[in-house]
Amino acid sequence: MKDINLPLDQPNNAVFKDLVLKILRAWPWFILSVVITMFAAVVYLRYAVPEYNISASILIKDDKNGGGNLGSSASVIDMDIFKSSESINNEMEVLKSKRLMQRVLSDLNMQTSVYSVGTIKTTELYGKINPLHILLTSVDSLASNKILSFTVIDKSVFELKDEKGAAVRYNFGQKIALPYAVFTVMPTPALQVGKAYNIKFNDIRDLSFYYNRIIAIEPVNKDASVLSLNLIDAIPQKGLDILNKLVEDYNQEAIEDKNLLAKNTVKFIDDRLSYILAELTGVEKNVETYKKKNDIIDIPTNAGVYIQQSSDYTNKANDIEIQINILSSIESYLRKPDNKFSLVPSTLGIEDKTLTGLIESFNGLQSERTRLLLNVQNNSPLISRLDNQLETLRTNIMENLKNIKQGLVMTRGDLNKKIGSFNSRMNTVPTLERGLTDIKRQQVIKETLYGYLLQKREEASISLASAVSSFRIVDPAYVEKTPVKPKRLIIYLIAFIAGLAFPVASIALREQFNTKIQSVDDVTNVIAVPILGEITHNDVNETLVISHNARSAIAERFRLVRSNLHFTNPGKENKVIMVTSSRSGEGKTFFSINLASSLVLTGKRVVLLEFDIRKPKILADLGLAAQGKGISNFLVDPQIKIEDIIFSEKLLSGLYIIPAGPIPPNPAELLLTARLEEMIATLRDMFDYIIIDTSPIGQVADAFTLSKFIDTCIYVVRYGYTFKENLSIVKDIYDNKKINNLSIVMNDASKEQARGYGYGYGYGGYGVEEEKDKKGMARFFKFLKKQ
Repeated sequence: MKDINLPLDQPNNAVFKDLVLKILRAWPWFILSVVITMFAAVVYLRYAVPEYNISASILIKDDKNGGGNLGSSASVIDMDIFKSSESINNEMEVLKSKRLMQRVLSDLNMQTSVYSVGTIKTTELYGKINPLHILLTSVDSLASNKILSFTVIDKSVFELKDEKGAAVRYNFGQKIALPYAVFTVMPTPALQVGKAYNIKFNDIRDLSFYYNRIIAIEPVNKDASVLSLNLIDAIPQKGLDILNKLVEDYNQEAIEDKNLLAKNTVKFIDDRLSYILAELTGVEKNVETYKKKNDIIDIPTNAGVYIQQSSDYTNKANDIEIQINILSSIESYLRKPDNKFSLVPSTLGIEDKTLTGLIESFNGLQSERTRLLLNVQNNSPLISRLDNQLETLRTNIMENLKNIKQGLVMTRGDLNKKIGSFNSRMNTVPTLERGLTDIKRQQVIKETLYGYLLQKREEASISLASAVSSFRIVDPAYVEKTPVKPKRLIIYLIAFIAGLAFPVASIALREQFNTKIQSVDDVTNVIAVPILGEITHNDVNETLVISHNARSAIAERFRLVRSNLHFTNPGKENKVIMVTSSRSGEGKTFFSINLASSLVLTGKRVVLLEFDIRKPKILADLGLAAQGKGISNFLVDPQIKIEDIIFSEKLLSGLYIIPAGPIPPNPAELLLTARLEEMIATLRDMFDYIIIDTSPIGQVADAFTLSKFIDTCIYVVRYGYTFKENLSIVKDIYDNKKINNLSIVMNDASKEQARGYGYGYGYGGYGVEEEKDKKGMARFFKFLKKQ
């Protein structure tokens, strides 16, 4: 048999092309979708809260001294932890710390927020537009995220309603005591009488987590010590306040850290002053007691020369003693366990650069350790590394102190020998006078040490007052005028793309999950059965659509099928034509009636057999009355002749119908009687064409029983109705040649689906009765209705 349909060797991209064509045909849906998405974008932008970028920048100074101005800035030990990059990273961690952010939010009184209640959205009021000033006396964790409804009754009275709906009236300035908070509400110039507001209690901890997430802190570049701080907020003034307060509190903490060494030094000197003062007081009392006891008024002048020379060396020995005392005090301070992580006081005049450098490095590490403990745990690897470095420096300091003391002790010994030499020359001085001189020498030592400590205390106080932070503000916080969110152009672009994407996705998904035949390719890609043609959708709601004067598109489609029918079995006669389908509702009866009518128009005698004896529809569809006898009567009653069951259809001359007759209890067995073969043979002699409308082949086996009597079989497939899986039935019949000369007709095709097949040509839009295309919105809504 010669295939008369379009070539079956479809290109690999046939499915894709078909999808593209369906997308192009659905242009009204694209317009509607784009209109909807663009409208949604307009509504979104109307009510979306714009967000602004707030920025600031600070310069981190590379201060390796650890704070204070008490000693030399030179360091003899180069510690890797003071590298600039690590210092920058440490400062970034401090700025990002939750502790610092909680301090900032608390300083800005952000424990509460005030909102304006609108019809569609609720807007936070901040700064000058905030109508309420809330003074918190106390608040606990139960207040977190609780919301109070606030209504202004008049300029002095307001109503407060909790989450349970209990309303109480208060006066402005009156203390309000709730189970979870005690506070006072004061009005501001922005207050509006009759306006409704919401008061929300914020959890500072949660709020600090939020702002830590959205604040970006990073170096402006890898070679600079400048940090950029950025915050995106819907309320520009709030963002400005937060960034400025963050920098301010960071500065305050840095200064406090700088002052820690000076404070410790002052405390150490105060303790030493108290001790030296007590000793000095005791020595002065000893002088007074000695003079009274021994009745001494003045030292003889003849011992003045020896005393002067001895005094010079004694002064030098006193200086040495002071230094030994200071070194011993520092040693004692370092040995105390309580001072293990405390700052070491300055050398207080010990002119040894190595010792000064060691102490400065030690104090620098202590300051760094104290700052890191604000953000990391005590068992952090960084803390452990600092502890090891501190222990090494402490050992080095102790060793250095020991060496310096040994040198001073040797110097003191030499001086004492010289003093002894001069003292031996004072044998002529009375013993009492010499005893008084010894006591006064101790007094001078204590007075000198006391004055020295007073001087160093003053220097430490000056350092405490003049401490500055280790950073400088490059740019204070400022707001960019253009909102960063929402980006209007991007929103419109996304809406436009979404408007195009939704129909495409809908069509693609529908095609992907559609289980019914939607195009000819759905058939030709599965089986190689010839396709006679396509029958377009019946818009006239009449069963008989073909007549002598019919020129509609559907009538021309039937004529095309009639023409193609001659090529399905070349050289052989196609007198007996069986029409079947997969299931009811696919239009096989409609097709059978009109195929028979189209053959009648060629002048042929045609008989239409209603062999769907289980569910006959031909007479009902044509609006004809049921006949008394039919096929079932002929098959069971030998007395009935074929002429008794044939009647002529009056609407179309030359068309004859044999109805099904009464529905038998055993249709399948009835078709196996010998009378069936006799019927077909008789009708072959009487008519030019026999059209058999049989039961659906996918439901019962009647068509297979009748197949041995037919010349050709037409299988009706309906667009959007026949399941794709039913094609396996057709494929099995065709591949295994279970029915002779099988071909397919595509039924209920739209204009877009309809094509020309075989040797004919397409008639889409052809015919005087074809409905003219509608224009404008009418055509658009008609399309939507069909969809």
